[in-house]
Amino acid sequence: MEKLFKQFEKAGDDAHAEKRKIADQVIEELTTHTWIEKKIFYPAAREADPDTKDHVLGSIEEHHVVLWMLSELKDLDPTDERFDAKMTVLMENVRHHVEEEEKEWFPNIRKAMGRNRLTELGEQMEAAKKKAPRDPLADE
Repeated sequence: MEKLFKQFEKAGDDAHAEKRKIADQVIEELTTHTWIEKKIFYPAAREADPDTKDHVLGSIEEHHVVLWMLSELKDLDPTDERFDAKMTVLMENVRHHVEEEEKEWFPNIRKAMGRNRLTELGEQMEAAKKKAPRDPLADE
């Protein structure tokens, strides 16, 4: 995701077609990612470490905001003056979300689950990609 964000940031002000293409990739990947985390990872995290409840609930709400932004970006013309601003706010939200998860509570989840369970969970999440909706608000 970070790679796509950096491509968007480097694209010129008038690179509307390129920005649309990048935004479409971001929409597809984040829609899939949020669905998989909500359906598979977060329930497993809560089961492994009940103390993560507040983190999980906060993350679900952050996902909700991101999905609404994705749904708006999906139909927004890249020449619209709000397009770059909306994408910038989306990127800031996602970067914050990732940093918070990776630094604040993923270390505890890794410890609580152990290597074998994490591997199994990773395989489940990879397999679930095929089932994930393509519309950001399909599961809201």
